[in-house]
Amino acid sequence: MFTGLIEEVGVIDRISNGIKSAQITIKATNILEGVKLGDSISTNGVCLTVINLNKDSFTVDVMPETMRRSNLSNLKSGSKVNLERAMKLGDRFGGHIVSGHIDGVGIIKFIEEEDNATWVSIESSLDILKYIINKGSIAIDGTSLTVANVKDKIFKVSIIPLTKEETTLLTKKIGDKVNLECDMVGKYIERFMTFENESETKKSIGLNFLKENGFA
Repeated sequence: MFTGLIEEVGVIDRISNGIKSAQITIKATNILEGVKLGDSISTNGVCLTVINLNKDSFTVDVMPETMRRSNLSNLKSGSKVNLERAMKLGDRFGGHIVSGHIDGVGIIKFIEEEDNATWVSIESSLDILKYIINKGSIAIDGTSLTVANVKDKIFKVSIIPLTKEETTLLTKKIGDKVNLECDMVGKYIERFMTFENESETKKSIGLNFLKENGFA
């Protein structure tokens, strides 16, 4: 579990691509303190397991499903990524609950400056946007942010100078993909509300249904 408060920006050292998967080595410094094999590190918002560890880098395996659903497939040697270690029990909780299991990607459509803030407008699909609410939380490339506006297929967030300096968000350009993880509370509520109807539908397609329709 993560908070969405980025601890360090790492740099991709090398990528070994499989047929659909990848093994990625990331150079870092502060993030490696206290890390051991098997620990989880959020990388651009994706929860990945450390399989190899050196004094200045760590290596992770990325399975095909993750490559399909995230922007990790666009990384190359020299790319920068947001990094966060899994939270420790008892730490301050400054962001929001982030699982590291992203819902999909969005595309940066507009970037606008306003005094000390930077507005970023992101387009995404309706199956993701249904979980995004005005003043709600969203993790973008693993960074916990507050949604400032939602309209049609686009939502907007406002980036403060500290977030600009300590994450990769404003190194992106229009057209780039970002990983999105919606607040999980909305997904749980949707599941609770639809589960009973789904169960009834499944029950109705039983032996009696098959007999009544000439299949048994």
